[in-house]
Amino acid sequence: MQVRLLGTAAGGGFPQWNCNCSNCLGLRSGTLRAQPRTQSCVAISADGRRWFLLNASPDIRFQIESFPALLPSPKTVRGTSVEGVLLTNADLDHTVGLLILREGVRLPVYATPRVRSALSNGLYVAHVLECYCGVDWREPAAEQGPLLCADHSPSGLHYVAFPVAGKPPRYLEGLVSPGLGDAVAYRIMDEATGGRLLFMPELAALDASTLSQMCDCEALLLDGTFWSENEMQTMGAGTIPAAQMGHLPVGGADGSLARIASLPVRRKIYIHINNTNPMLLEDSIERAAVE
Repeated sequence: MQVRLLGTAAGGGFPQWNCNCSNCLGLRSGTLRAQPRTQSCVAISADGRRWFLLNASPDIRFQIESFPALLPSPKTVRGTSVEGVLLTNADLDHTVGLLILREGVRLPVYATPRVRSALSNGLYVAHVLECYCGVDWREPAAEQGPLLCADHSPSGLHYVAFPVAGKPPRYLEGLVSPGLGDAVAYRIMDEATGGRLLFMPELAALDASTLSQMCDCEALLLDGTFWSENEMQTMGAGTIPAAQMGHLPVGGADGSLARIASLPVRRKIYIHINNTNPMLLEDSIERAAVE
């Protein structure tokens, strides 16, 4: 399985366009050792020709241009090797890219009924896209099965989705109650090699069941949004705590880092990292702890 991290930042990217926190200002001025990052999005493929997107970042146009495998073939005027999009939730930073892809052909989008309802009734994404390329909605499999290409042919990948602790998107807060399917993780398996990737960019809590799921993979892409619960307030960039935003912090005795440190997983990679997170800084103690 080929895995391309197209972007690893949380909503707004790094630096964030309207933010002058010490991280963003330091990156712009060159006084901090850090790398700019676009918003979280991953591309996967079994053969290097047919690709699936894990979420659809608002930065997807730039990300496609930066990865030639997703561009049109030299033999065609228009086209793409993107065969579908697998959504983990209905948050804007994971779904706005669907609108950017409107110039393409009818797009298979894997989404739980809760996520599809949020996008259709909260943002009218389905209606808007039907005026352009259209959407082929597919409900994610709850049992392991083949991940099919746009024409329903086998892709060489298998997949399964399972619910994780999450919440409805902010644009529906107060309008709908939290429910099963607001957030899911995906396990992607290579049919030929048996290689397994676990993708969970949103995680509000880490229980025993989710930990056991994490053990069953060679590579783990995990929610790294915030280092601490009150990080936004500490950095002067906001007042909402991590838990209220649906993210388990990385640091601390109960954070994800301490919980996953002993897991027998070859590659553990944090994604969806907020611009305020100190582990973005290459010489920070938080970065050293992660490494």
